[in-house]
This record gives sequence, structure tokens and C-alpha cells, in this order.
Amino acid sequence: MKISYKGDYALKALLELAISYDEQSESVVPMIALAKRLDIPQKFLEAILLNLKKGGFVKSKRGKEGGYTLAGHPTKVTVGDIVRFVEGPIEPIACCDDCYKGCKDLDTCVLRSVWKKTAEAISSVVDHITLEQLAREAQVRRKTPNFCI
Repeated sequence: MKISYKGDYALKALLELAISYDEQSESVVPMIALAKRLDIPQKFLEAILLNLKKGGFVKSKRGKEGGYTLAGHPTKVTVGDIVRFVEGPIEPIACCDDCYKGCKDLDTCVLRSVWKKTAEAISSVVDHITLEQLAREAQVRRKTPNFCI
């Protein structure tokens, strides 16, 4: 499985919104500011945010003071939720899906179990990492000075 730019940018945008999240004020981040901060083409980010809005991940506010905010608390959204919504099922190969019937060796293939275990391992990781955890880690890393020359 390979995450596309669309998936990567969706994760990065939601992470930034999680960092800015304030349940009381419901403050929004302007889309233009988000695009600049993440160095993402504005039109591409706009399409991603519209899709995330349809999926219930973000809310938007129109007007001069408009922008985007998370639709729910960052503890309620996992990386797995986002990846599955944007990219589809987490499967390294089509035969991991139990409904798949397109292979003549389906019942005897020993590789299928390898790919299913791989998918389960990936899911196990991404389903247990929330936006809040990522936001906390990102804030720590941003505060830590880098003295590399």
C-alpha cells in the first residue's frame, strides 16, 4: 500500500487543524494560511478539504473570518479513519479482501496469508494513533531546537 499525495496532504491538513483545535472557541484556520503553512497548492488543498468535509472530518465557516476546523475532537479521529476515507481499504494486494474472487489460486495461495497479516499489522498501528497524539508529538518536535549544521 502506498499513500498518495492526496492522502498525505489530507493527513497533514487534519494534523494542522488538530494542533489549532480549540473546543471552546471553535476557531477556524483560513484555507490560504493552511496551504501556505503546509506548502500545498491551494486548489489541491481546497479539493481535499471539500472531500474531508463530505466525510465529516472538518467543518467550514464562510466569509471574511472563514476557514476550516475539525468537525470533532482530535481524540475521536485515527490515522486509519482518514487513510481509509481518502485512499480506500488498507490492503497491500486485492486478494486481502475476503470478498475477492478474482484469483484461481485463492484457496491454496500461501502468499495471501502474508498479505493479510501485513494489512492487519498496518491497521493495528494506524487505528491506534489519534490526531490528538500526533498533534502533541508535532508540538513537542516544533519546540525542540535543531542544532545541526
